Amino acid sequence: MHDVTTHDGEAPSVDNGTLKKIGIIAVIVAVLAVAWGIFSRHRSENALKDWTQDQAVSTVSVVAPKAMDSGNALVLPGNVQAFNSAPLYARTNGYVSKWFVDIGSPVKAGQIMAVIDTPDVDQQLAAARADLQTAKANEALASTTSARWATLLQKDAVSKQESDEKSGDFAAKRAVTNAAAANVSRLQALQGFSRIVAPFSGVVTSRSTQIGQLVSAGAGTGTAQPLFTVSDVSKMRIYVRVPQVYSAELKPGLHAQLTLPEYPGRTFDAVMTRTADAVDQQSGTVLVELQVANGDGALKPGAYAQVRFPITGTSGSVVVPASAILYRSDGTLVATVGPNNKAIVHQIKIGRDMGDTLEVTAGLAKTDRIIDSPPDSIQTGDPVKVAQPQQGGADAKQ
Repeated sequence: MHDVTTHDGEAPSVDNGTLKKIGIIAVIVAVLAVAWGIFSRHRSENALKDWTQDQAVSTVSVVAPKAMDSGNALVLPGNVQAFNSAPLYARTNGYVSKWFVDIGSPVKAGQIMAVIDTPDVDQQLAAARADLQTAKANEALASTTSARWATLLQKDAVSKQESDEKSGDFAAKRAVTNAAAANVSRLQALQGFSRIVAPFSGVVTSRSTQIGQLVSAGAGTGTAQPLFTVSDVSKMRIYVRVPQVYSAELKPGLHAQLTLPEYPGRTFDAVMTRTADAVDQQSGTVLVELQVANGDGALKPGAYAQVRFPITGTSGSVVVPASAILYRSDGTLVATVGPNNKAIVHQIKIGRDMGDTLEVTAGLAKTDRIIDSPPDSIQTGDPVKVAQPQQGGADAKQ
C-alpha cells in the first residue's frame, strides 16, 4: 500500500464523498433546529392559551340555601294612627278672639276650643230677622184679606177670580215668610260656628290659630291649615302592607306583637281587625289594619312600629344571602353551579327581606349550590371554578 502525496509535497485533498456526508449532516442539524424551534413555539402558545383560558374562568364561592325556620315570624313595618282624627276648620268668616286649648291638651266631646268674632254674620242675621218680621206681617195681612174675600165670594159680592187672586197672594206671602225664616236659620247656624268645639273626646295634636287671625268659611277645601286637630288616642289603628304571598295566612282576629324603638323590650298586643282584600298593583302588597288599646297613651299617632305576625314562611321557601342576588332589567336572579361547573341563572321570587338574608319563595331548591357575590355579567353556561368544595350540610360560604 502506498501513501498518497502530491508531486509538490502538499497534503492530500478531501474527496467528494466526504464533503457530501458533511453537507447532509449540516442539513439534518438545521432541520432539527428549525423543528425544535417550531415545537417550542407551539408548546409555548398552547401553554399561553391554556393559561389565558384558565384565567378567563371565574373563581366563585358557593353557599347552600337554608330551609326557612318554622319558628320564624313575619316582621313588617307598620304605621300607627289614631282611632279617630279630625282636623277642625272655620265654618264662618271672622277673627279669632279666644282659644282655650293647646297641643297636648285633653278635650271632651262638645268642649269649646276657640271663639271667633263674626261681625259680618251678626249684622246679616239682624237684617234677616227684620226681613222675617216684614214677611210675617205681609203674610198676616194677606191671610186676612184672603179670608175676607172668601166670605164675600159666598155672598156673591166679588168674583171668583178676585177671590182666587187674594188666596194666591196669601200663598206667595207665606212662601216668602218661609224663605226668610230659612235664611235666619242659616245665619244662626253660621253664628253657631263661631265656637270651635271638639267633635269627640281626645287630645289636641295640632294648633295653628292665633288671636286676631282672620279665618274664612270653607278654608278646609284649600291649602290652609286646620285651626286644630283632635285625635282619639284611647285606641290606635296600625296599618301594615303585607306581601301577597303571606296574605292568605292573615285573618281577622289574629294577634300580633307590636314594638316601637322608643320602648325597647316592651311589646304591645295588637289584634288584626280587617284587611283590604285587594292587592296593590304597584307594591304587590295587601293593606291590613290592626288595633291596640292605648290606655297609658304610650302610642302616638304617626309613629313607626314593627309588627311581628306569628306565621311561618311559604312552603318550600329557602333563605339565601343578600349578596347572592342579581338585580337586572329582566327580574331578580340567582346564579348556581350546575353540572360540569357551568353556571345556571335562575329567576326567583323574594318573600321577605331580613337584611343580610332574603327569603326566596320560588326559583330555587334546597340542593342548589348558590354562587355568592356572582359577577354582574354571568350568564347561563359560563364556566366557573369553585374556590373550595362545598362541605356537606354547610350553610356558610365555602
